[in-house]
Amino acid sequence: MPENSAARPIRVGLFVTCLVDLMRPSVGFAAVKLLEDAGCKVEVPEQTCCGQPAFNSGDRTAARDIAEKTIAAFERFDYVVAPSGSCAGQIRKHYPELFHDDPNLAPRAAKLAEKTHELVSFLVDVLGVTSVSSDFTGEVTYHDSCSGLRELGVKSQPRLLLSGIPGVKLVEMNENEVCCGFGGTFAVKYGDISDSIVSKKTENVTKSGATTLLAGDLGCLMNMAGKLQREGKTVEVRHVAEVLAGGIDAPPIGAPAEAAE
Repeated sequence: MPENSAARPIRVGLFVTCLVDLMRPSVGFAAVKLLEDAGCKVEVPEQTCCGQPAFNSGDRTAARDIAEKTIAAFERFDYVVAPSGSCAGQIRKHYPELFHDDPNLAPRAAKLAEKTHELVSFLVDVLGVTSVSSDFTGEVTYHDSCSGLRELGVKSQPRLLLSGIPGVKLVEMNENEVCCGFGGTFAVKYGDISDSIVSKKTENVTKSGATTLLAGDLGCLMNMAGKLQREGKTVEVRHVAEVLAGGIDAPPIGAPAEAAE
């Protein structure tokens, strides 16, 4: 933690992410609640995409331009936190790669990368949070999103916090670490393959018997929720932050429009 953390609250810059901002603001509000409950001062600076779509498509020029704006917006904070392993992974793992040959931006990118974390990992690994106050009840199963798991090591942290909620029973699905088929632009470029992958995932979700599916990345959640809805399944889909924060007002992800009215 910052050396002066005892003298003042930890200043966290929340990287909201594009999908949360446009499709699921309740995840952002849940993230703020969790961070504030843990004693952080949370700010949301003006921001844009993390640059991952451009980066994954090979457009390094656009990715660098976006990353430079992100660095400028967030480098004043003690930590940068994102409710997404995918976006946090882009900043933490790939920003230094983008600027490795730039003597001015390389150290700034490296410094930002070092203090960037996925939300639940930050709560557990950095702040030492071991329990949260949540009134959520039900049987849940958890999908380990690829970037959070493989780039950032997010695996035990959400399970630790979920296990401390009295009304929650965690039921592990088969192959919980296997990709859901989203992969950002992969789902667009290779739709048939993506559909085949997510079909296997929803089969495992359904077989778990859980009534709610959780994950830490909204892209994965929207992909799985869409498939479950097309299959006529009744499993609710939510971001893990919403369950950990409790007091959920938003309808499940992928719910018909009338359910949100």
